[in-house]
Amino acid sequence: MEILEAILTALVSIVTLFILSKLMGNREMSQLSMFDYINGITIGSIAAELATSMFTDVLKPLTAMIIYGLITTLLSICTNKSIKLRRFITGRPILLYDKGELYYKNMAKAKMDLNEFLTQCRVNGQFDLHTLQTVILEPNGKLSFLPRSDQRPLTPHDLKFKPSQDYLVANLIIDGHIMLENLHYMGLDEVWLQKQLQSQDAPPLSDIFLATCDRDHNVHIYKKIETEMKKDIFI
Repeated sequence: MEILEAILTALVSIVTLFILSKLMGNREMSQLSMFDYINGITIGSIAAELATSMFTDVLKPLTAMIIYGLITTLLSICTNKSIKLRRFITGRPILLYDKGELYYKNMAKAKMDLNEFLTQCRVNGQFDLHTLQTVILEPNGKLSFLPRSDQRPLTPHDLKFKPSQDYLVANLIIDGHIMLENLHYMGLDEVWLQKQLQSQDAPPLSDIFLATCDRDHNVHIYKKIETEMKKDIFI
């Protein structure tokens, strides 16, 4: 009976956590503010407590999870509509370095000392402050770098060269399944796709792992390789 209750509470915890994560939205860890990060840890802790609770005691942690999730979702909606609230909740960028000047008070406000600042610069490939124009601490805790104009990489614009624009490719076949919506979005049909597959001597549909199509209707086919690579050639 206790094992059954444990299974049920774990399922309730997983389902609730999944629903709340969908409500709160999907963002990378680097995009989370400190408040979002702490909320995520708290909700995860409550979910763990819920999973190990007796089925008769799930109401309190379940309610706490829902409250945390709803408040986080509500704050996300409010910060999207209000710049002032967004700055208050998520913070604002802090200027740490600009035009050869280090801003000590801004670093103190960001709770960052000079050694940490220089370490973050080196981690991001910036070993000489003299090559930088501006460094900004973003609300997510990451540093953004603006190189000096004579230190930035050369671009086609600098050479007065206008390359053709690249576009995203469409996935027409994924794991042996034709993505009809993507095919129709490209203005194509299954008859055209079958002709392309035949012209490239493609394997049966079930053996195609991925097939993509660019803006010029060039199809690239990737076969499903069942054999395992035995040599660790990348080590």
